Amino acid sequence: MQVIYEDNHVIVVNKPQGIPSQADKTQDEDMLTLVKKYLKEKYNKPGEAYCGLVHRLDRSTAGLMLFAKTSKAASRISEYIRNGDFKKEYVAVVCKKMQIGKKETLENYLVKDERNNISKVVSEDTKNAKLAKLEYEVIGNIDEYSYIRVKLFTGRHHQIRVQMANIGCPLYGDIKYGGKKGKLALFACYLKTYHPTKDEYLEFELLPEKTGIWKGI
Repeated sequence: MQVIYEDNHVIVVNKPQGIPSQADKTQDEDMLTLVKKYLKEKYNKPGEAYCGLVHRLDRSTAGLMLFAKTSKAASRISEYIRNGDFKKEYVAVVCKKMQIGKKETLENYLVKDERNNISKVVSEDTKNAKLAKLEYEVIGNIDEYSYIRVKLFTGRHHQIRVQMANIGCPLYGDIKYGGKKGKLALFACYLKTYHPTKDEYLEFELLPEKTGIWKGI
């Protein structure tokens, strides 16, 4: 686990692919447990270290995750998230070559299919439909693929994956939504939020080229 930043209130790490954000029915090792273990060992805590999960990344998504080290920090950051003062951006590779510099805002209504663990684009009047909004910009090309940077305005299940697939640009490695087989090329590269106790913002950026996540693409 790579620690990007740590102070008395928060810790920011680079989550590897294949690890869930928190424990699930698979009982695989998860990020919340790993961070707790790290804090317990680093500070020689006699009991379990506190660690607050304030946001999540899908198991197959890598990149920046922020955890709270106190309940006060967890409460305040959760409030920032509800108020929209917690910004996240991603980079991805899509299975379509597009013009560099193209920028587009996508707004769709999504419904989560719990049984199959997928989301679907539906009409606004569909039961349980929720608005999903993102903005993407094409930042590069490689062969028949394009690199995009995505800014999220909402946080829906599989949002980037399903919205990009809906316009004919599924993510590389995302066979669930029509992409080419391989490792999912989706990386949480940017995170910005107000500090829970200081009058300042916390801002982090980590690009996947430095992690080796997309070798072979």
